[in-house]
Amino acid sequence: MDTFIYTFFNLEIMAQALPLLLKGAVTTLQLCAVVIVAGLAGGLALALAALSRNAALHWSAVVFIDLFRALPPLVLLVFVYSGLPFAGLRLTPFMAVVIAFFLNNSAYFAEVFRAGINAVPKGQTEAARATGLSPAQTMGFVVLPQAVRNVLPDLLSNTVEVVKLTSLASVVSLSELLYSANMARSVTYNASPLVLAAGMYLIVLWPLVRVISRYQRGLAVT
Repeated sequence: MDTFIYTFFNLEIMAQALPLLLKGAVTTLQLCAVVIVAGLAGGLALALAALSRNAALHWSAVVFIDLFRALPPLVLLVFVYSGLPFAGLRLTPFMAVVIAFFLNNSAYFAEVFRAGINAVPKGQTEAARATGLSPAQTMGFVVLPQAVRNVLPDLLSNTVEVVKLTSLASVVSLSELLYSANMARSVTYNASPLVLAAGMYLIVLWPLVRVISRYQRGLAVT
């Protein structure tokens, strides 16, 4: 038992590793902010393109969504970081992660947005157009607010997945939370920094997961 506690819950080693892990947590939060905002914006643009009556725009968006939903995020990340230099494009680890996760997450967010938009009754669009609103105004002021409300739990759930996905960034040596914990583990020969990193993820994600669960149950009741 003492060996287990020393190996996984060594408070002294956790205290020594904490500054390094906090720096990694800052990088993780910065990465989440960029990827989530870019993913939401890209997903909305893709959803609108997929719903377009322009055949070329529609099928381009559909192929993009299907392709990047099918590719595993880790494979995509390794390709962007290690494959693009052969084409003469060298990216920093941060930019490689942002691009790879943007491509992956925008495809998933696009399907969520498209489902929300399709769930809005067509009568809402017809009524808005009858009042003199343009197609863009109808989409922005009438359809999208209702669509986002309909799929908000799914958007929040995807956001949680994005936060967890950032742990893959350690593969390209980006000094985010997991990478920092691994560095501390390799120096101390102790797993306690990894346990501390897991606890930091839980502190951030568990309250959000609880909020999403309560919101989803509330929708089910109503």
